[in-house]
Amino acid sequence: MAEDLSRYLETAIEAARAAEAVINRYYHGDFEVERKADASPVTIADVECERAIKRVLSDAFPDHGFYGEELGRESIDADYVWLIDPIDGTKSFVRGYPFFSTQIALRHQGELIVGVSNAPAFGNGDMAWAARGQGAFLNGEPIHVSAVDEIAEASLSLGNIAALGASPAWAKIGELAGDAHRIRGYGDFYHYHLLASGAIDAIIESDLNILDIAALTVIVREAGGDVTELGGGPIDLESCTVMATNRQLRPQLVPYLAAWDEQRDAPGG
Repeated sequence: MAEDLSRYLETAIEAARAAEAVINRYYHGDFEVERKADASPVTIADVECERAIKRVLSDAFPDHGFYGEELGRESIDADYVWLIDPIDGTKSFVRGYPFFSTQIALRHQGELIVGVSNAPAFGNGDMAWAARGQGAFLNGEPIHVSAVDEIAEASLSLGNIAALGASPAWAKIGELAGDAHRIRGYGDFYHYHLLASGAIDAIIESDLNILDIAALTVIVREAGGDVTELGGGPIDLESCTVMATNRQLRPQLVPYLAAWDEQRDAPGG
C-alpha cells in the first residue's frame, strides 16, 4: 500500500500542477462569471481546471471514481474516489486576490488517504501535501503541528464567522475569544496550512463542504493534528463544520462548543 500511496500522491500533485497551468492562464484576465443555483460564482477556469485534474487522474487510475465541485459525481461507489475542488475560493479568484486553492483528495472505502492543497497565486506559491503514514509537507519541507497545550497560549482561527454567530454556541465562542492568546480569521486553505506547520494551534469553522476540507484533513492529521466536525463527529461526505487542532488543545476546546448542534446549526438547517 505504501508504494501505491506514493503513486497516488505523485499523481495528485501532477494533477494540481495541471490545474495551476489553467489558473495561470486566467488569473487577472478577462473572463465571464456565472452564478450557480446557490448564487456562488463559477468561471470557465473552474471547469477547465477540474477537467485538467480529471484527465491526469483518470489516465493514471481509470477504475477510480470522482466527486467534483463543477463536474459532479462519477462512479462514486468505487473503492477509490477522488474529491476535487478545482478552485476553492472562486470569489477571491474573481476579485483578483490570492486566497484560493486547488483541493484534491483520495478516499479509499470511506477513509481519506491522500491530500494535496495548492495555492499557486499565494506568495511564490503554497503547496501542501500528505499521504497516510508518510507525514505532511509544505513546499517540499516536512511540517508538524505545534505543542501548545494551554488555551491562554493558543492562537486560534475562526472561519465563516457569520454562520458561527448564528449558532447557540456563539456565546461560548465569545468566551473562548477572551480566553485565548490570539483570535484570527485566516480562512480558506491558509489557516490549515498554518495549523499543519505549527504557526497557529486550532481552527473552528462552519458552513463548508467536504470538497473544501478533504485534502486539508489528510494534511493536518499527517502533521500530527486532529480534525473532526464541531460536534466531534468524524469527517465524512456530509460534513459542513470543522474543529481542527494540534491535538493537545482538543480537550480544552470541546467545552466551548458544547452548545453546538450539528443538525440545527448546519447550513440550511
